[in-house]
Parts: sequence; C-alpha cells; structure tokens
Amino acid sequence: MSKAVSANAGTVGRQAAVIAAASGLILSMGLPANAADTTAGISASTESGSAQPALAVTAAPTATVSFERPVVKTTAAPKIETVRPQSTETATRASGATATTASKLTDTVSSAAASGLAAIAYTGIGSPYVWGGTTPNGWDCSGFTQWVYAQAGISIPRVNAWTAMKPTSTPSPGDLVMQNGGAHVGIYVGNGMMISALNPSQGTLLHSVASTGGGSYYTMS
Repeated sequence: MSKAVSANAGTVGRQAAVIAAASGLILSMGLPANAADTTAGISASTESGSAQPALAVTAAPTATVSFERPVVKTTAAPKIETVRPQSTETATRASGATATTASKLTDTVSSAAASGLAAIAYTGIGSPYVWGGTTPNGWDCSGFTQWVYAQAGISIPRVNAWTAMKPTSTPSPGDLVMQNGGAHVGIYVGNGMMISALNPSQGTLLHSVASTGGGSYYTMS
C-alpha cells in the first residue's frame, strides 16, 4: 500500500488524509504531495484508480484529564437549648411568696377588722358629723364611739366613756383613743390608725392617731 501512495503522490497535487485516532474519531485533512516522504510511522491505504487516496494514521491516547477537588468548609449548626419547664415545687414556692406578700399588705390595712369593734367602726366611715347626734345619719365623736360599742352589745357612757375603762399602753383594735384632754375620742383600729367623727367638714373617717395630736388609750379588758 505504501507503494501505491508513492506512485500516486506525484500525480495528485493535494492528498486527503484520514487520521484514525485511538478514540475512533476520523479526522480529514489536506496534505501536500510530498507528505508521504517526510511523515514517519504512517501506514497508507487506497483504492486503485481513486482520484483522492486516503491516509490512515493511528495515534496512542496520551491526553490526561484531571479535576481539582474544591475545598468545602462546613460550620456546625448552633445547638438549641431546651427550656426546662418550671417544676411544680418551684411554682408552688413562687405562688406562696406572692400570697405571703399580699397577705402582709392586707394585714397592714385591715388588721383591725379582726376585732368586732374595729370592724363595726369601719362601717361608720363616711357618715356626717352632727353635734349631739348618735346614729349613722349624723353623730359627733362621742356619739360615734357609743354607737360602735352598742352594736357589739356593750353599753358605755355617751361622754367621758374612758372613765369606765382601764388605761393601756399597748392598745388593741377596738380600744378607745382619748385626745386633747378629753375634747375628742375615737376607735383605735391598729397600726397607729383610728376612726372618728372628726368635724363637720370632714365627717367620719380613718386617720392616723398622730395627725390629731396623739392620745391616751383605754380598754374594756
């Protein structure tokens, strides 16, 4: 076949070469007439009488393909902390503390209500002051104290009622408070507070003992 290629090389101005690569791809290219003399390792084949003889070239697969592996960085997901439910014991303690605080506030305001006399005195708050009066429709300071004791079934003089009682330095709710040398009297309700029919402009109200000048305390017990 090489003789055939050489024989036709001079008569054909441009040859068509078909290169068969190892991968099976057929490449066609034009070669000059004298290419057969300078190309080494080429085997040629042609059909007699063909106007364009073909050259077949076999090449070894020498290409190398490589891929660079990308660097991937990962970050750990944040840890989710589970909220622990409040224990029954803790909730009970918190509830108990709140109840204790509320109870103390209540005791401060209404400790006097534990006494029957003091509780009765609270019902008289708001009644008008009327000189010589003895009912909730209108009373003066001594008429108010006499009415309070009467509701509890205790009879005391309308005026100077403390003379029938014993003086005390540790008053309890329901004891009498005598002020201004006997010019004013009221019912002690605890925590330094008293209720009395104070005057025509203010009527019967809750006020501190100190706000009306202090006083002396008297008890029935």
